[in-house]
Amino acid sequence: MLIAGIDIGSRSIELVALNGKGVAYRARTATTFDPLGQARRVLADAPGRIDLLVATGYGRGLVESADLGLPVRTLTEIKAYGLGAHSLHPEARTVLDIGGQDTKAISLLPGGRVGRFEMNDRCAAGTGKFLEFMATAFQVPVEAFGAFACRGGGDVQIGSMCTVFAETEATSLMAKGERPENIALALHRAVVKRTVGMLGRVGLEFPLLFAGGVAHNPCAVKLLREVVAGEVIVPGEPDMVGALGAALWGAQQEGAVSV
Repeated sequence: MLIAGIDIGSRSIELVALNGKGVAYRARTATTFDPLGQARRVLADAPGRIDLLVATGYGRGLVESADLGLPVRTLTEIKAYGLGAHSLHPEARTVLDIGGQDTKAISLLPGGRVGRFEMNDRCAAGTGKFLEFMATAFQVPVEAFGAFACRGGGDVQIGSMCTVFAETEATSLMAKGERPENIALALHRAVVKRTVGMLGRVGLEFPLLFAGGVAHNPCAVKLLREVVAGEVIVPGEPDMVGALGAALWGAQQEGAVSV
């Protein structure tokens, strides 16, 4: 039996397929402006027939309503990330996911069950989209923006987390002669400060598992570790956590062997 989890996010789509022995297949592709078409393509490359697909992420409703020719169930991102984090690191007590469109802070109970959670999904402030927008303003590829910010220093402050106002502040600081790297570092500090507030409200306990696409950003990881002053775990593939959790939930529902 092949059970798959698919996480359809604003920037990328991840797929994890499980068989009775563990992870049989994993894949990632860009969401683009055709998330359903991209989901179909990543599913078509799976090795064999998928017996059950569990969809999570903001685009899960698209998959549920589409005619994919296989059984589809849905799972909230909160539950998916809880299960995925627990499977990878059972010792984790809190999960932070900073994705392209939202930020989630989750406290975990035994077995990967969700205790408390907070989610910022009404605005791009403090998300991967915020950093992507600012990287574009600096004419730096988003993949390199974290390393660019790590070269910064000083005590530059960004007062607004609104993407438009933050860009205005950054432009004003550059006009005053501030090094771009220093401003980029300040933007990352602002993101981490907002995130730590969310973690505090759900009851931060360690270890903290940092998931989502922004966990690839070295500056975000460095600043988070400095600010929380506790153990922060970054999985090898932090953006696969949700898809893994969805697949695990499907395996549990079917009574299949999980990883």
